[in-house]
Amino acid sequence: MGKLIYLKDVVTLELNEDKCSGCGMCLMVCPHAVLGMNNRHVQIENRDACMECGACAMNCPTEALSVEAGVGCAAAVINSALGREGACCCVVQTKTHSNEPQEKSARPSHAPD
Repeated sequence: MGKLIYLKDVVTLELNEDKCSGCGMCLMVCPHAVLGMNNRHVQIENRDACMECGACAMNCPTEALSVEAGVGCAAAVINSALGREGACCCVVQTKTHSNEPQEKSARPSHAPD
């Protein structure tokens, strides 16, 4: 099975590099390794892997990170698990024979039909 990704180019995650102290707290709390360290400052390495849970922003002591928690995939997965209406934004990325990525919809195993 391919790697789970989220909708491309829609994440609300923002980083103010001037405010970043390089403490690395956001690296420890991000569940999808969206962020990385570069010369003692954080950088966004995989924006599309962000599920907008808000853990990085809530734990950043300098408020260098911001994200609209509750609007992205994390909210969709939680609402689906609670039986609320809403679609999950997760897709499975697979590779074709020509090495071009191909996306197809997938639902997490915990989502109701």
